[in-house]
Amino acid sequence: MSDVPDDCLFMESHEWVRDEDGTATVGISDFAQDELGDVVFVELPDVGADLDRGADFGVVESIKAVSDVYAPVSGSVTAVNEALLEQPELVNEDPYGEGWLVELELADAGELDELLSPAAYREQIE
Repeated sequence: MSDVPDDCLFMESHEWVRDEDGTATVGISDFAQDELGDVVFVELPDVGADLDRGADFGVVESIKAVSDVYAPVSGSVTAVNEALLEQPELVNEDPYGEGWLVELELADAGELDELLSPAAYREQIE
């Protein structure tokens, strides 16, 4: 059973977002990293890039597959997880912590209401 924290919202495509006062941290779920297998490379956008909800913004490459990553909400990139450039395996080891991908300044907090709750996401992956 995959770990699904109660402080995140989810996309059906397995990205998560955690909103902290308008700063949204984004990553891929424990389920997604488990399906991908060992992550060997992560490609992220530049700080300052504007992301549209649902648009791809990066790539996670594993020994099994290459997968696009989609923005669960619209916003401007305020930080990228530079540690992943040297240690992409952090996505596997700690997908909701050290393995985060980007931080965004939320453009529209209302978009959060359109994402899956932790309970709904758990149902999707069971």
